[in-house]
Amino acid sequence: MATTDVRSDRPMPPPTTARIDEARADQLRAANINPRTGLATDYLNHFNEAVMLLEMVPDMPECAEDFLTWTPLSYAEHFWASNFKARDLAIEAYECADPKVRANFDNLTATMTSILTAVGNAMREAQQDKTRATLAEQATAWVKPLVALAGGVINGNTEGDIEAVMSN
Repeated sequence: MATTDVRSDRPMPPPTTARIDEARADQLRAANINPRTGLATDYLNHFNEAVMLLEMVPDMPECAEDFLTWTPLSYAEHFWASNFKARDLAIEAYECADPKVRANFDNLTATMTSILTAVGNAMREAQQDKTRATLAEQATAWVKPLVALAGGVINGNTEGDIEAVMSN
């Protein structure tokens, strides 16, 4: 029995576990949530805040104390604690996101949280500002590319896009 290869001129949409209707996509876009992934870049502000504080430590050692007040928050915890207008929608969209996309995203955010937590613990034990500055510089160098990767996941970038970010 021969098989027939049927091709279309129209591009195929990316595979998802559930298609959303256009009205729902518009609602997500209006709330600054990517309708393809169900994720919002607002969550990355949580990590960008920590990075910003770490970047200041080498020049202003007293900023280490500000960094040490940073606490890890899950996606839902971040939105519950924020003034994000569509926080319920953001949490719901995250929960309904493609499990593969969400797992990739969650792995990246767990890695960032782990790094920031470990650096915070090390800074608490450090006796010298120079040691804290070195820890801050190392953590920044590790976390910034991960924030970019997480942003790529949120925006629906392909593996090739992510590899390009990592090679730079």
